[in-house]
Amino acid sequence: MLTPVEKVLFLIAAAASAYFGGLGFYRIYLLWRRAKRGRPIDRLPERLGRAIWQVITQQTVFKKRPLISFFHAFVFYGFVYYVLVNLVDVLEGYFPIETRGGYWNGYNLLADLFTTLVLIGIVVLMVRRYFLRPQDFFFSPEVPLHEKVRAGIPRDSAIVGAFIIFHVGNRLLSKAAQLALEGPDPYQPVASWVGAALAPLPASTLVVLEHVFWWGALGSILAFIPYFPRTKHIHLMIAPLKLALRKDKPGVLDPIDFEDESLESFGVAKLEDFDWTRLVDPYACIMCNRCQEVCPAYTTGKALSPSALIINERYELNGILGDLAEGKESPRPLMAFAINDEALWACTTCMACIEVCPVGNEQMVHIVDIRRERVMMAGSFPAELQNAFRGMERSGNPWGLSPEKRMDWAKNLPFEVPTTATNPHPEVLYWVGCAASYDPRSQKIARAMATILHEAGVDWAVLGTEEKCTGDVARRAGNEYLFFQLATENVEKLNTVAPKMIVTTCPHCFHTIGNEYKDFGGDYVVKHHTQFIEELMAQGRIDTPPLFDETVTYHDPCYLGRHNGVYEQPREVIETLGFKLEEPERTREGSFCCGAGGAQFWKEEEPGAERVSENRYRELEGTGAEMVATSCPFCMRMLTDEAAREEAKALEVKDVAELVAEAIVAKRQVVGAESRGG
Repeated sequence: MLTPVEKVLFLIAAAASAYFGGLGFYRIYLLWRRAKRGRPIDRLPERLGRAIWQVITQQTVFKKRPLISFFHAFVFYGFVYYVLVNLVDVLEGYFPIETRGGYWNGYNLLADLFTTLVLIGIVVLMVRRYFLRPQDFFFSPEVPLHEKVRAGIPRDSAIVGAFIIFHVGNRLLSKAAQLALEGPDPYQPVASWVGAALAPLPASTLVVLEHVFWWGALGSILAFIPYFPRTKHIHLMIAPLKLALRKDKPGVLDPIDFEDESLESFGVAKLEDFDWTRLVDPYACIMCNRCQEVCPAYTTGKALSPSALIINERYELNGILGDLAEGKESPRPLMAFAINDEALWACTTCMACIEVCPVGNEQMVHIVDIRRERVMMAGSFPAELQNAFRGMERSGNPWGLSPEKRMDWAKNLPFEVPTTATNPHPEVLYWVGCAASYDPRSQKIARAMATILHEAGVDWAVLGTEEKCTGDVARRAGNEYLFFQLATENVEKLNTVAPKMIVTTCPHCFHTIGNEYKDFGGDYVVKHHTQFIEELMAQGRIDTPPLFDETVTYHDPCYLGRHNGVYEQPREVIETLGFKLEEPERTREGSFCCGAGGAQFWKEEEPGAERVSENRYRELEGTGAEMVATSCPFCMRMLTDEAAREEAKALEVKDVAELVAEAIVAKRQVVGAESRGG
């Protein structure tokens, strides 16, 4: 037990630590409070329960790097239990309580076990960072970094690691000295083993050591707390909050209220322009660089690192938090320290960064927010995008082609394609999309889908020349006002038609209409064509026996897979047709982008070691499959272009709808041949 003087000193130190640590947290709170308000947070108890479960199970951490996550779990679970351990140690210091025997045995066994596991875990993690030094911890030279990052990350990590070793190590030694005096405890085997080594020391020396190590264990906490809000260690407290704030569909963009007269600017130029949920991200970030590892731009040698963006914001906040909390403005814009033009426009909005992030950060949304300011306020964006913007404004499509040509894809079909002019309220509205309407290769997808709908006897129609771009390209490129105009007009039109279901062949249309038009009064049942085809097959409305036996690999489109979780239906359709499915290494939620999203299709790709589509095509080719099946016209185009560059035999690239339409035709031929033979 502590002496009276020690008790007073500890209380003074604890009060000082709480004050200075609390001040750091209070400044963070003031930062969030002054930021722009984001989307209202609903179902808070449910969200908190989900977040607590994700934290306790560490399920988001174990998505990647299972071995390292295993050792991280040692540290995490140990520190959770150490909340109780530290409390009991303080009580032992102040009161003459006996913490051995009886119901204390279980407590002591767990404390001893977790003490050991924490020390093992943190030593492994420190050895990995400072001696093995894998690429996880580095940024390529092209990535823009805050001036304090390169030196700051290893320094701050060393401080945190040293604190954990010192704190837990001192607690172990304090208990060892205590057990050396009192005798070993079978429920504290490690501390007893260390205590046996200390036992030859005089009793007076052991008492001093017990007090010194007690102060080392608990005093190190008091010394660390004021520094805690500045370190990445704060993610222990902020990560559960961030996971609770996670959207039902992560990556869905929030609209801008252009009628709000209080808004003096649109988009994000400075840190304080972010809504408060975005400003949670830098404090939740673990700085693990997992998002960088899966980013298609970074992987192919571009300047973008989603991890660096969030870390840059964090280091800037560490320097100016006090001023921001007092209501002052940031001294410099984000483009001066967090990201540059080359990195900003390299993002494909594939959402791989959000999917893999163990704390639920939305790095992609930060990028789109900054793009909004660049486009709508600064007028600074890649020149090629101007043609796409102009085409959407004037002609309702990014190609800038005449609306009168939107139905050219339907020419020469053996049946008439119904439009809402002749069938004003169809059960199913087929949203063709701009790519399938205007791109010659993608038009084959629309023709195939029309064949399927006709063959299945569906009550369907298309908008025809009344259809316009959903605005996905404009929104992901930062032109939110153009998106607002297109979305408002499209919602008005769709509400007039009021279809029971909308079916799309483009995952970008599928995502935008299904998830983002709700903010504009458009709440619809929207299905991707692979989902709808699978339903038609299950209902027997399309009877296609397994007529094919080629080996096919399937490429998951980002906006169908990661953005919307549609993985199984396309594969079920492919296998129903008889194809042998060979999966690439990166598949489903881990699939690699084709490189077209985020308005990349409409501009030159940023310089790098290779094209994103080249990287993906090479992987698909490596499966040994004879054909690539996909379910997005943009993926189709990107992979087809890569196949065209092949000097040797190239992979054939087809949409799932094309394969089904071919099966329908093949079945007709078989039936016709049998009929003639009969």
